[in-house]
Amino acid sequence: MSRPSSSTRASEVVRLPAPAVHAHDRSLIPIGMSTILPDAAQRVRRLEETLLASLGRWGYQEIIPSTFEYLDVLSAGLEPAVLEQCYQFADRTTGRILLLRPDVTAQIARIVAMGMAGSCLPLRLSYRTTVFRYEPEHAGREREVFQVGAELIGVDDVAMDGEIIALMIDCLTQLGLTAFTISLGHVGFFKALLSRTGMSPEGRKRAEQAAARKDLPHLEDILAQERVPKRAARGILEAPDLYGREDVLRRGRVLAGHDRRLHATLDRLTQVYRLLVEAGLKDYLLLDLGEFRGFDYYDGVVFDVFADGVGCELGGGGRYNNLIGRFGRDLPSTGFAFDVGRLFQAMERAGEGASRAATDVLVAAPARRCGQLFQVARLLRKAGLRVLQGSLRGTDSEAIQSTVDEGRRLATASVVILGTPALAAGDALLVTGPSMSRRKTVKIQALPATLLKR
Repeated sequence: MSRPSSSTRASEVVRLPAPAVHAHDRSLIPIGMSTILPDAAQRVRRLEETLLASLGRWGYQEIIPSTFEYLDVLSAGLEPAVLEQCYQFADRTTGRILLLRPDVTAQIARIVAMGMAGSCLPLRLSYRTTVFRYEPEHAGREREVFQVGAELIGVDDVAMDGEIIALMIDCLTQLGLTAFTISLGHVGFFKALLSRTGMSPEGRKRAEQAAARKDLPHLEDILAQERVPKRAARGILEAPDLYGREDVLRRGRVLAGHDRRLHATLDRLTQVYRLLVEAGLKDYLLLDLGEFRGFDYYDGVVFDVFADGVGCELGGGGRYNNLIGRFGRDLPSTGFAFDVGRLFQAMERAGEGASRAATDVLVAAPARRCGQLFQVARLLRKAGLRVLQGSLRGTDSEAIQSTVDEGRRLATASVVILGTPALAAGDALLVTGPSMSRRKTVKIQALPATLLKR
C-alpha cells in the first residue's frame, strides 16, 4: 500500500472528459469551467445516482443548497484564504455582496444552525452540487468542482467517526472501485505538536500548510525562522512522514511524551482505527499523523481517499465540532465529499458499479458491540437492503423497546437487535410487522434471506 508523493498531491488535477478544442476557441470558454457532453454526462449521472443510492441506504437524506450566499453571513464559517478565492458580486435588489458557493460543508452548517437545529438528532444529510473557487490559470486546477457528499450532524463519538468512513468506503465499492486507500489521521496531533513550542500563530499556520503539502524543506525553514528548539523541531519534521499501520500509533506515543493533548488525539484515532479494522475494513486504511484537510474548521479525525493511477485525492473529510456554532447552536459533526471529476477518472480505469433497489431496516447494538454492528449492517447492505445503524442504550427490555419505537418513527420495515444477554453469539432479534409487534430470534447469517422475503 503506497502513499502518493507530496508533489503529486499538491499539483496534479483530473478533469472530466471534454472534446478537443482549438487554441482560438479556448479563449471563448471560461477557464476552469466544465462542459460535459452527452456520453460523458450520462456516465457522470449514473455515477452520482450510484453514490446517492449508497448514501440513501445508510439513511442519508438529500439536501439541495442554494447556489448563492450572502458574504457577510457565510464568511463566519470560512477562513480568509477561502474567501479570497470566492466569486463575489452585488445583489441588485439589496446591494449586499453575494458569493457563489465555495464550500458545501460551511453552507450546510449555516442551514442547520439557522433552520434545522431543532430537528431530531443526529441529522444524516447528503448532497450533489458544485462549488466555485477562483484558481490562477497556471495552477492547473478546476474553478468549478462537481461534488457528492454526506454530513452526519449532532453526535460526537467513535461510532459516528467510524460510520462516516465506512460509508465512504461503501460508496467507492458500490462504484466498482477496490484499489483505493483511506489516509486516516487527526488534525489535533500536529497542531498540538506546534502549539507546545510557543510558535507565533502566523508561524503555526504556515507550518500547517507546509505539512499539508508534505513540503518538509519549507517546514524546516519555518521552524528555524520561529527559533523552535532542535529537539522539538525533529519531532515536528518527523510527524508528516509517519504513515503506515499500528507502528505509526506507537511512534506517535513516543513523540507525545507526557503531553495529554497529544495522547488524547492518538486515543481517538486508535479507537476509530480499531473499530474499522474490527468491521473488516483494514485493507483500505493507512494511518497518517501528518494528515490535514484544506479547511481550518476541521478539528478531529480527518481522512483523504486515494486511488491507484490517480495522483490527487478523490475526496475526503473529517470531524468539525465547532463550525456550526459559528452560525448559532454548536453541534458536533463529521462528513465527507467526493470530487466527481476525479472519481470519473478512477472509474474509467476500474469500470462502473451499479446500485440496487432496497428496503429499510434499523440495526442496533450496545456500544461494546460496535464491531458486530458494522459487520451485520455491511452484510445486509451487500444483499441490497437499505440499512440505518443505531445505538442500543442498554440491554434491558426498555432499551429494546426504545429502539423499536425509533424504528417505527423512521418507518423502517424491520428492526434488528444485536448483542443483548438473551441472545446467543450468532443470533439476532428480528422485530417486524405493521405495528412492530412480531419478534423472533434469527441466525445472523440468515438475516439477508429472511428480510428479503418480506
